[in-house]
Amino acid sequence: MNADIENLDHDLKLKLLEHITAFITEDRRARFNEVLKQRTRHMTIILEDIYQPHNASAVLRSCDCFGIQDVHIIENRNKYQVNPDVALGSAKWLTLYKYNKTQSNTAACLRSLKEKGYRIVATTPHTDDFTPATLPIGKPFALLFGTELQGLSEEAISLSDEFIKIPMFGFTESLNISVSAAVLIHSLTLRLRNSEVPWALNEHEQTDILIRWAAATISRSNVILSDFLKKNHS
Repeated sequence: MNADIENLDHDLKLKLLEHITAFITEDRRARFNEVLKQRTRHMTIILEDIYQPHNASAVLRSCDCFGIQDVHIIENRNKYQVNPDVALGSAKWLTLYKYNKTQSNTAACLRSLKEKGYRIVATTPHTDDFTPATLPIGKPFALLFGTELQGLSEEAISLSDEFIKIPMFGFTESLNISVSAAVLIHSLTLRLRNSEVPWALNEHEQTDILIRWAAATISRSNVILSDFLKKNHS
């Protein structure tokens, strides 16, 4: 979202929301509200150096399907690339954060999330800690995924608070990264929805996301937003 819009007070954002949603149909607005009720930031996803376009895109699609709003993308050696045929437009409904400005993008991402109150939960088949059924979900947590070939970096492992693995019963010890992400995201979001944990977005978060979703679906939305800011924001 435009930084000028992010800095508006909530009452003005509500006014902007009313203004911009006048350009979309009632059915689309209803669909936005329906999906938004199922969105969460209580759980978030971190991807470290995921470079295969198929895997990168499939994870975004799973996040959208199961209600995860935020995805944090660490680019150390590899640039994150999305295959539109796999993602099917899911990226525009998510809030993506990229970390590629420092020599230690992994540390920058994980420490930033910890400051926001998230526990970092590394996904690895090599460490016994929690499973999807036993991971504590009462406090906000971030699932951390690495590449299929190399896994998570040593830095990511050292900065993680907890570890999670999917129990395996065959000869192969791990799943493809996109499949692993889908299994964990589905299992944990289902547990959240069946729990007493307050996992849903608050009113301010919902307003911000609705503005962005509306802007993403109407033509020349940048002009509409710019005109509103000129008239209402000094």
